[in-house]
Amino acid sequence: MTQQNASERDRVSIAQVEAAINVWRNRNPSMFDSDVLVLCAEARCLADLYGELIFTREASVSRGSLTQAQLAALAGALA
Repeated sequence: MTQQNASERDRVSIAQVEAAINVWRNRNPSMFDSDVLVLCAEARCLADLYGELIFTREASVSRGSLTQAQLAALAGALA
């Protein structure tokens, strides 16, 4: 295994975050609450991460910088 492959595993790409959000949105469709679109908790915490990546123009983020909720939402999307 090369060092590059190991470091790639330690990062989550913006595409992976987007895909996980879509998984959660398909599992738990958004609901309207007083004309406001409400995402499930998993999609919401990943949406925050996705927004940060867009704002900072980053293509990926270190797994070590993620919250437990974000890690659980990413893992749950793969289950």
